[in-house]
Order: sequence, then structure tokens, then C-alpha cells
Amino acid sequence: MHYVYLIESVYERAKHYVGQTGDLRLGISEHNSGRCIHTAALRPWHLVCYLGFADEKKAIAFEHYLKSGSGRTFLQRHFP
Repeated sequence: MHYVYLIESVYERAKHYVGQTGDLRLGISEHNSGRCIHTAALRPWHLVCYLGFADEKKAIAFEHYLKSGSGRTFLQRHFP
């Protein structure tokens, strides 16, 4: 199973990050431990939502969509 997830900074609620992983718990712990340079400055993070995919290629494609302009608009509309 492959997961696309949305996390939110605990202290700066307006800061979000979209990622993709095969191990959701490990992925979140890496963000909170500072191993991910893109999110280390805004930790700790908490999980807002995730979606599971049986196919890794579909998970990667959905992550790319959420990081696009229309995907960011979708996230702002549904996860303010």
C-alpha cells in the first residue's frame, strides 16, 4: 500500500506539506525528527489526512496533482 498524506505544522497552522510514502508511520516520524529538510524548520507536524493506493504510480501521480496549482486550490477548499 502507498499513501499520499497531508500534514500540518502544529505551531504554524497555515503551513502544510503533501507527501507520499509506503510506510505512513515512518514518513510522519521522519518529518517530526527533522530528517526531511523541507519540513524540519516547522516541526512538529500532525497528520491531517491520508489516502491509500494499491498502485505506487497512482500515488505518485496524485501527490503531483496535489502539489500543482489546481491541487493546492482543492486542498485549500476542502482542508482550510
